[in-house]
Amino acid sequence: MTTDPARERLRRWRLVLGGEEAEGTGCALSGRDAAMDGALTALYGTADKPRAGRERAAGLGASAPSVARWLGDIRTYFPSSVVQVMQRDAIDRLGLATLLLEPEMLEAAEPDVHLVGTLLSLGKAMPETTKESARAVVRKVVEDLEKRLATRTRAALTGALDRSARVRRPRHHDIDWNRTIAANLRHFLPEYGTVVPERLVGYGRASRSVKKEIVLCVDQSGSMAASVVHAAVFGAVLASMRSVDTRLVVFDTAVVDLTDQLDDPVEVLFGTRLGGGTDINRALAYCQSRITRPAETVVVLISDLYEGGIRQEMLQRVAAMKASGAQFVALLALSDEGAPAYDREHAAALAALGAPAFACTPDLFPEVMAAAIEKRPLPIPDVG
Repeated sequence: MTTDPARERLRRWRLVLGGEEAEGTGCALSGRDAAMDGALTALYGTADKPRAGRERAAGLGASAPSVARWLGDIRTYFPSSVVQVMQRDAIDRLGLATLLLEPEMLEAAEPDVHLVGTLLSLGKAMPETTKESARAVVRKVVEDLEKRLATRTRAALTGALDRSARVRRPRHHDIDWNRTIAANLRHFLPEYGTVVPERLVGYGRASRSVKKEIVLCVDQSGSMAASVVHAAVFGAVLASMRSVDTRLVVFDTAVVDLTDQLDDPVEVLFGTRLGGGTDINRALAYCQSRITRPAETVVVLISDLYEGGIRQEMLQRVAAMKASGAQFVALLALSDEGAPAYDREHAAALAALGAPAFACTPDLFPEVMAAAIEKRPLPIPDVG
């Protein structure tokens, strides 16, 4: 690779533009650069042109061997983040989803959240010979997400649970010294250089019993695939905490309670059915019926809010849950991609009820949950 900045800039433009007649760089590629260019051309070079037999050597077609080789090539030439984008584009632009039903294809692919979403959407079309390979892909992605998110989530929620259980007469080992000192600064004795605490502030022992109930209500329509994957992982992490009672509900036009599978998020994901209609009202009715301690409950609706059920009843249920003392959080997405297309009228109606709907990244989710548990304003990201 050249070290000359001007030459390097020209090389990159050549790879971007693809070497068409009018691209104007005059830059010839060879070796590794030529192979990278071939991989890019196979995916993007014919996107806007009709194919005429074998007019071009590039292109993936529908050949499993050629696609498997291409998947291997892009993993060789590009970083993982780029490979994931190219795989997603290949599935969307060239209709390669059905080729993922072949085990050798899955072994060549780079596991990521979007690949998992595609596999789950194939559902019953997946033959038995592919299911084990698909499970291996899903498990790797789930384990990677757990490593990334579990520690931060447990730390954020444990702190929130302790703060929400703060007591006025704590035992010595439960005293929150920072807040105790702050509350008693007026009792500072300069001659002794110390504070005499008139009032102790401490933490309750949240781990002794279940203090909070969390209900994750997740839309499993096709556009919510990445959110379903992240919700399953977070559900498993929350379920592992003794101080939280977690319920996971997924829905389309039907409602499925997957709480008993939360010890294995892979099983949760294979229990979902991506695609189909949406009945948020029915899902919220089910969640509402499972609330036993409203003041200690947080309901998290993850949906693009396109409602196929009864809109007014849906809003009335949200208002009723909030009036009973439950915290209600509405997330348009739980993914790194930001908000998808969503029903703005329903989002505005929820905001009017005091439940603003916003897209949430997995990294922000622990802070959102901590704020909901402590009943303080949610850390809504600034999208302006």
